[in-house]
Amino acid sequence: MKKGLFVVSFLLVSSLTFAQKKSKKDYLVTLKTTYGTMHMVLFDDTPLHKENFIRLVKKKFYDSLLFHRVIDGFMIQGGDPNSRKAKPGDMLGNGGGDMERIPFEFKPNHVHRKGALAAARDNNPEKKSSASQFYIVQGKKLTDDELTTVAGRNKMNYTNQQRVDYLGMGGTPRLDNNYTVFGEVIDNLNVIDTIAAQPRDKADRPLKDVKMSMTVKKMKKKKIMKRYGYKYE
Repeated sequence: MKKGLFVVSFLLVSSLTFAQKKSKKDYLVTLKTTYGTMHMVLFDDTPLHKENFIRLVKKKFYDSLLFHRVIDGFMIQGGDPNSRKAKPGDMLGNGGGDMERIPFEFKPNHVHRKGALAAARDNNPEKKSSASQFYIVQGKKLTDDELTTVAGRNKMNYTNQQRVDYLGMGGTPRLDNNYTVFGEVIDNLNVIDTIAAQPRDKADRPLKDVKMSMTVKKMKKKKIMKRYGYKYE
């Protein structure tokens, strides 16, 4: 069985960190894919992941990479640098292992609801993240009893709003407290559904390449809220 950075298996950071003081501006990430465009915001309370991701986006690291692993009802995963020139049938998922892993930064206020942006990782005991590979949650809607069972298993105390999100929007709560969620998609969640539904091979790689490119720019929070209906915590 091949090894790689798998979300399903439980699954360089500079010394600088983002200022924690409240700012009137934020970074807006635009993610263009073969099947549409989504926009994302990154969380200030996961500063190591936020800084690393923005740095890679600015370097055009993600341009022409693939969503190399998609599972309908679960998530879509990308960020393997080996996918840039991958041929059909090439096994992907190991790329980026030579980059320094990022310390675990899971926060209970950022859970794996639909649209969550999180870092993939291997099975290292410290739960350190891949520096490049990420996944976006699709997930499924849960019942109240199912969520309560998962909460007990993962030692999570979900807020009323988080329970509403998991029951109404769906997600993958079994990953909570095991992987770092460091951002979220704020529009066009249907693009996730379209990518997740693509025909795939035995390794969950789409039979037709799903490419990505990203840009990032600072924008006033008021503009982000007005344009995308996003609410900051």
